Amino acid sequence: MAKTSFITAAVLATSLLATPAFAEKLIVGASYVPHAEILEQAAPILAKEGIELEIVPFQDYILPNTALASGEIDANYFQHVPYLNEVLKDNPEYKFVNAGAIHVEPIGLYSKRWKSLQDLPENGEVILRDSVAEEGRILAIFVREGIVTLPEGKDVYTARVSDIVGNPKHLTFKADVEAALLAQVYLNDEADAVVINANYALDAGLNPVTDPIAVESAENNPYANIITVREGDETRPEIVRLVEVLKSEPIRKFIEDKYKGAVVPVAE
Repeated sequence: MAKTSFITAAVLATSLLATPAFAEKLIVGASYVPHAEILEQAAPILAKEGIELEIVPFQDYILPNTALASGEIDANYFQHVPYLNEVLKDNPEYKFVNAGAIHVEPIGLYSKRWKSLQDLPENGEVILRDSVAEEGRILAIFVREGIVTLPEGKDVYTARVSDIVGNPKHLTFKADVEAALLAQVYLNDEADAVVINANYALDAGLNPVTDPIAVESAENNPYANIITVREGDETRPEIVRLVEVLKSEPIRKFIEDKYKGAVVPVAE
């Protein structure tokens, strides 16, 4: 009996030694691609420092903020500041802040019918996601390509489709499709061009670098994806460390090697 107890105790001790003793636990909501994949790379680094990272994947852009507001998660990683500002305007009860910018996903326009924006036909249709914060982002591409013009002095990133003053092709911009459905809209060939966020493009097996007919620039891009937390939590040591790890050289290299320009680390 004593021998059995000794063996049991030894096995238990070995098991305890093999199991990391986590001092803190962080629950982070994220889009499947690339956010959850990036967090998976950060998890073992944080584990060595006593921080257990639990990743909760989300398929849409609504529930991660709902979960953060209710306290189900400690942070989320999927959105950029213009979208967050739109969410906070619509939901004043949310008290969220930006804890750090991690990467940019250059957004692209996809078409099964045309090779460039210049090829878009008279009265062509362009489908965008149903987000005010994305309209200026997309218009910036069309302005750059000389397809549409905005009022002189207008900040393109705050522009709306209704601000367009020059539209020689008489293009129709329809901003009424949920982001998660845009890849399928493109695959179904439902419009002359479809805007698809890079994470959903990747999730659909598309290459956000080579498949679009036009892509926004990652340089000086205000649409960096951020770690979002409840107000006050941005100074929590484990949140600060999460952001530091996500900005570290090993994670930057992972992003560059894996996504090859479809996802770009934020320049320091």
